[in-house]
Amino acid sequence: MKPILYFLILILVFATGWFLRGNRSDPDHSAAAPNERKVLFYQSAMHPWIKSDQPGRCTICGMQLTPIYEGQQGFSADGSDLVSLTQSQIQVLHVETGETKITPLTKTLRVAGMIDDDNHKHRFISAYVDGRIDKLFANHVGVEVVEGEPLAQIYSQTLLQAEREYRTLTGTLRDNTAQRLRQMGLTAAQIADLPNKPIDALSSEIHSPMTGTVVGQMIFEGQYVTTGQQLLEIADFSVMWFLFRAYEQDMPWIRIGQTVEVTTPSLPGRVFTGKVTFIDPNFDEATRSTKVRVELPNPIVDGRRELLHRLYADGAVKVESSDVLTVPRSAVIETGPVAVVYLDQDKGMYARREIVIGRRGDKLVEVLSGLQAGDRVVTNGNLLMDGQAEMNRSFMTPVEPATAAAPMAALTDAQKEALTGFVKVADAMAAALAADDLDAFNQASAPAMQVTDALTQSLREESSLRPALDALAEARHFHGSADIMAARIAFHRFTVAATALLEPLQMRDGTPAFDVWECTMVSQIIPDVPRAARWIQRPGRPGQNPFFGKDMLDCAKEIKRLKTTP
Repeated sequence: MKPILYFLILILVFATGWFLRGNRSDPDHSAAAPNERKVLFYQSAMHPWIKSDQPGRCTICGMQLTPIYEGQQGFSADGSDLVSLTQSQIQVLHVETGETKITPLTKTLRVAGMIDDDNHKHRFISAYVDGRIDKLFANHVGVEVVEGEPLAQIYSQTLLQAEREYRTLTGTLRDNTAQRLRQMGLTAAQIADLPNKPIDALSSEIHSPMTGTVVGQMIFEGQYVTTGQQLLEIADFSVMWFLFRAYEQDMPWIRIGQTVEVTTPSLPGRVFTGKVTFIDPNFDEATRSTKVRVELPNPIVDGRRELLHRLYADGAVKVESSDVLTVPRSAVIETGPVAVVYLDQDKGMYARREIVIGRRGDKLVEVLSGLQAGDRVVTNGNLLMDGQAEMNRSFMTPVEPATAAAPMAALTDAQKEALTGFVKVADAMAAALAADDLDAFNQASAPAMQVTDALTQSLREESSLRPALDALAEARHFHGSADIMAARIAFHRFTVAATALLEPLQMRDGTPAFDVWECTMVSQIIPDVPRAARWIQRPGRPGQNPFFGKDMLDCAKEIKRLKTTP
């Protein structure tokens, strides 16, 4: 009996010690318990209708369920505008974010125009008396002349007689004769020097009234001329005008006194800087534009003016606004009239937010409402997030036949014609770059402005397309690229705007057939652009990469969009 009794006593001692130890630890435990949050349930952030009372994974996407604690509201199931990504997904998608800031909005307006001369500094040299041209000093177009130097020698009996009278007369009669000589074309300096002129001289000189360039020659040596006949034409090219058209969407940016950088294919590498001096108040209703004038200094280099008359030129208008709320351009997704960004809410959570945007800068967009300074928005990877959010909404809110969207209106004949011409030009430009053929690209891009304007005018009444039309209008200028890389940079800006406009039109009845292709490595050859870019091709041609050309010709993926039957 004693061994059994000892065993029972030993068990009782251990049990008492365990009980006492548990009581000593209870105060600590009870003190921490009120601070612990109670888990109500577990929910999928990607698919909020998936809930569980136990930890686990989403039965649709396989992602870890997120605990929802007491006092915390679960993820919205009325549209799932919240997207959740794991750390590995963030790395794979190269998700990048940028900060919403209050800063000046800077923009470079790309314009195209022509170099013209100052028409206030143009002059014809005419004959003041009948006579014969014995000697022509300014004997070819392009010669530079200086005010007061001789242009030609003329024999005139009338002028010769007046000069002899001047030498012999004195007092009032001499002053009257001097006045007659001025009317016959002599300058005050020539008249004062007449006493020193040789008696046997039979000709007089015609002096230049201004410094400039001879742009017209209407006489030759030995030719007889009559009073009033035009002899030469002189223009002052020391200051030239760069004239370009500013369109409606450009007018909020352009002001008198702004700096403009002008380049021309005839002088590769040279940049001429001038100021905006005049904005034509007469707006052209047909083109929805007005003329703008920039004055450019034009020095003489190697015996001639650098800027030639009637040259085509490109301009970059540097403009800057006052401080406004801005986000990076790549953060904004525009779907018709709606602009969307994705806010970084930490721990892999991103919320969809509709915003109202204003002016567009080179790298930033003005935000009128929907965000505040300091918000972090997704600048890369947001397109995939938006696709996932759209898919989530389609899972949660099935479209009933009664509420399904009505089919979009068919294109008009004018819109079809404009779109057909535009696709033809865009396809030719892409094909030329794919073949690394700069000459072919410059030739193919020549009608880009014309076909873009035609397309813009045909679609202008559709308000949902205006943001895309404005972006395309800014990118339509092509006046010859100096090298293949410059051509690809200009084409990239053009084709990004073009595909953004044309892709939605694929769903419209009557749209001419075209294919959309994509390269996901564009940022490796063109600096400071998103990784992917698309371009337009006519059907029947295999996808050929215009950004890399022959180096990566087949790096192309066709983007398919299926048209559903209403």
